[in-house]
Amino acid sequence: MPALPASAPRLPRRAALGLALSLTAASLVALTPTPAWAGKKSGKSGGKGKKSGGKAGPPRSSSEETRAERERRLARECRTMPNSGACLGYGR
Repeated sequence: MPALPASAPRLPRRAALGLALSLTAASLVALTPTPAWAGKKSGKSGGKGKKSGGKAGPPRSSSEETRAERERRLARECRTMPNSGACLGYGR
């Protein structure tokens, strides 16, 4: 490898390190796979035969109680204090 002439500009050590790190980060970002949902197009394309589904809300938590379970719990818990806070209307 030929030697550089004495008048050739050199990068300071910090600048060279910063350049190397930024190039490494850019190559890692470029090589990461895209998620499955990222490639799907949103919006209506006017396709025939597509059915519009109902409203799909966020997925329910496994610990979340249903409306019927809440009604039963409030009726049970509010027997002793029918007119206080969340129990208003659930007494006897």
